[in-house]
Amino acid sequence: MPEFATYPSLKAKTVLITGGASGIGADMVEAFAAQGAAVAFLDRDAAASRAMAERTGADFALCDLRDIDSTRAAITELAGRMGDFDVLVNNAARDDRHDWREVTPDYWDDRMQTNLRHMFFAIQAVAGGMIRKGAGSIINMGSNSWWEAGAGFPAYATAKAAVHGLTRTMARELGGHRIRVNTVVPGWIMTERQKDLWATPEALENHRANQCLPDLIDPVYVARMVLFLASDDAAMCTASNYMVEAGSI
Repeated sequence: MPEFATYPSLKAKTVLITGGASGIGADMVEAFAAQGAAVAFLDRDAAASRAMAERTGADFALCDLRDIDSTRAAITELAGRMGDFDVLVNNAARDDRHDWREVTPDYWDDRMQTNLRHMFFAIQAVAGGMIRKGAGSIINMGSNSWWEAGAGFPAYATAKAAVHGLTRTMARELGGHRIRVNTVVPGWIMTERQKDLWATPEALENHRANQCLPDLIDPVYVARMVLFLASDDAAMCTASNYMVEAGSI
């Protein structure tokens, strides 16, 4: 097992993670909790959220991130209990497959709401508190799907490409307040959902051939990059992409 770093600057930091009850988000909740941070997360899965809270001591609020009023209310509720947030991780997304010939305007809009729109409004909701604190770290989750010109999810890839524009412009908007904004770019991460839906032996063999490194990527390595960017060790890192994709091409 690898030996991971401890970041003293994360102890007692208030952290908000979207989509924290399962997948990569669950690893993030566990990783921040292990650093001694005060962690909260948003999710719509009540049972998984309760289980995560019991396991880690994290706080949570239930909401559908596509509903911006509900998202704002949930963030306000958590901040009321925990105080202003030091760290926001915009993690929640769904990479559902879809045929470009069958995409409707309603489906397109739903994919933008699911994978992009809530990120901006979560930033908007926490930025005031970060400004009051005089610092903060915002980490948006991108994807290397569009870097690789991947097929099978054009709406998802478009939304994830737009995350990089959001990161760059908000880094400029908020940088004067010492609020850093970065993008973490995962490759194909072996969450349970990925294993259940798409990780066939043939697909895994082809993917390994496209990576520089031979090992499949565990979600913990995405969480570790997020920890670094949230910590004071990354105090001069902003407006940038941080790849966790094993050199995938």
